[in-house]
Amino acid sequence: MPLKAIIFDFGGVITSSPFDAFNRFEAETGLPKDFIRTVNAATPDDGAWALFERAEIDAAAFDRLFLAESTALGHPVKGADVLPLLSGDLRPRMVQALEACREAFTVGCITNNVPTGKGAGMSASADKAREVQAVLARFHHVIESSKIGIRKPDPRIYALMCEALDVEPQACVFLDDLGVNLKPARAMGMATIKVTSEAQALADLSAVTGLPL
Repeated sequence: MPLKAIIFDFGGVITSSPFDAFNRFEAETGLPKDFIRTVNAATPDDGAWALFERAEIDAAAFDRLFLAESTALGHPVKGADVLPLLSGDLRPRMVQALEACREAFTVGCITNNVPTGKGAGMSASADKAREVQAVLARFHHVIESSKIGIRKPDPRIYALMCEALDVEPQACVFLDDLGVNLKPARAMGMATIKVTSEAQALADLSAVTGLPL
C-alpha cells in the first residue's frame, strides 16, 4: 500500500529527549543512571506517570505519588523535581523534515504529555511554548494523551490517529523513541522507526519516504 501518512512522536523525536535531562539530573543529584525511567517502568499502566499522562491526577498528586514510588525503590525523588525536565529543545533539522513530509504526505503527532507547564510541549517559558505551538500547528492532526485520557502504547490512540487522518495503518509510518510505543503501531501494520538520534531518524525517514532529508 502506498505511503500516505507520517506520524511523529513529539518529545524525543521533534525535540530532544527528556531522558537526556533525566540523566543530567541523576548525575547532579547522585541518583543511579536511568533511575527515573526505572520508577516509571515499575508501574507502567497505573503508576504516577501513567495517571498523570492520562490527566487522572493533578501535579500535586503526581508529586506525592512519584515520591512514594521512588522512595519504595530506594531513592526519594519528588515528582515536582522531575516535571521541569520534561520540556526538550526543538531539533531544527527534524522541524525541517516535518515541513518536507507535510509537502508530500499527511502528517500527524501522537504525544504522551502531562497537564503541566505551558502548552502541549510542557514548556517552562511562554516563549518556548509559542515556538512549540508553532511547530504543532504544522501537523494535520495532534493527539495529546492528557487531553483524551489515553496514552501510548494503548492501541486505541493509534487507531484514533488513523481515523482522524483517514488512512489505513498500512499506509503509515510512525516514529517514536520508545520501542514499547512502536510495538502496537507495528502490530496494526504501520512501518515504524525507533528514534535513537536526530541523524539516524532523518536517515531512516528519508529511506522510507524517498525524500532528501
